[in-house]
Amino acid sequence: MDHKTNTTLLFSLLFFITHLSNALSKDLCNENDKNTLLKIKKSLNNPYHLASWHPETDCCSWYCLECGDATVNHRVISLTLFAGQISGQLPPAGGDLPYLQKLVFRKLTNLTGQIPHSITKLKYLTFLWLSWTNLTGPVPDFLSQLVNLDYLNLSFNELSGSVPSSLSLLPKLTYIDLSRNKLTGTMPESFGSFPGEVPYLILSHNQLSGSTPKSLGNLDFNRIDFSRNKLTGDASMLFGANKTTFSIDLSRNMFQFDLSRVVLPESLGVLDLNHNGITGSIPVQWTEYSLQILNVSYNRLCGPIPTGGSLQRFDSYIYFHNKCLCGAPLDSCK
Repeated sequence: MDHKTNTTLLFSLLFFITHLSNALSKDLCNENDKNTLLKIKKSLNNPYHLASWHPETDCCSWYCLECGDATVNHRVISLTLFAGQISGQLPPAGGDLPYLQKLVFRKLTNLTGQIPHSITKLKYLTFLWLSWTNLTGPVPDFLSQLVNLDYLNLSFNELSGSVPSSLSLLPKLTYIDLSRNKLTGTMPESFGSFPGEVPYLILSHNQLSGSTPKSLGNLDFNRIDFSRNKLTGDASMLFGANKTTFSIDLSRNMFQFDLSRVVLPESLGVLDLNHNGITGSIPVQWTEYSLQILNVSYNRLCGPIPTGGSLQRFDSYIYFHNKCLCGAPLDSCK
């Protein structure tokens, strides 16, 4: 066989493989999913960010998307839109991607409107992250219908109204972040009775008021952040020797409780209590903990700062503006 014949056969083989590959790849994309995605693109005013979303190509190859394997017939399982020049409202058509497990709309500051009810059709959704947008309206009660939801992040939006108690009905939820919104009202009492564990509860930078539900003492959090609200009363139930909490931030509220009676979890690495009305003294037992970050400034604490452990390695500003706290790194006690 001569060189010319070999070359012809090689090109024929490559041509066949290329077209076979294209044919197979076209078969991967579910036609209903593709039509839904094209509706989403249109509702977002056909942004350049979604230029790869072309009806003649396989949607499983499109930017921002992921399709599942053959076990779910290559249906779309993930949609992530991040930091693009995208305007419009959160597309209701997103509810027509029935196998979607992950939905992320993040850092899209021209995205407006409310969270659509159609999202409740996403029965397989485990991960919902809608943040750094201009979404308005409430945190919807109907989110409690997403029974497989594990991660919920609605931070950095313009959401208002109260925190829905129905979120505590979600059996698999382990992460809640509703921070940096305009939420008002009290924390739901039901938040102490999640059917599963909720190791992350972040409600900071809102306008929440009232006392912390005592039922929250039933849960073992990894991180609690209630900072920059208008919360009052006793929050000491959040602490405890038997817990495994790493970070507690209650700063810039109006909490009032006796710090002398607070027993920290051995696991605690971050504790911020600044700008409250907390009384009592710093317990001697705190010298036994390996705190990485501490701030108890702007409270009503009294007595000497216990010596030993990590308490003296912090700068004086973390103890400033208390009623009569003294000892290194502050002025010596008289």
